[in-house]
Amino acid sequence: MTTGPASTEDQLREVFETLASGVRAAPDAYQRVQHEWRRRERRRRLILAALVVLVFTLADAAGLWALNQARNQPHIVFNDPSPARSHVLPSGPTAP
Repeated sequence: MTTGPASTEDQLREVFETLASGVRAAPDAYQRVQHEWRRRERRRRLILAALVVLVFTLADAAGLWALNQARNQPHIVFNDPSPARSHVLPSGPTAP
């Protein structure tokens, strides 16, 4: 260290120590901060739960709307009257 005038670092350290020695915390400061933190955490969880319910409800509504848009008549894909495309297996000799 320097033997001359106090360095800037030493002056800052002295000022901050003096400033810190004058600070007094309120006796219930920790409880107040803890209460505030818990309140915010409850609020975050409530908002998250509301968003989950909202997204689930919107997905259900979209699905029901899409199902409601279907025609009452059977679709061509499921209505195949041609016998050439029958999915029945041909009958052959059976094993004894």
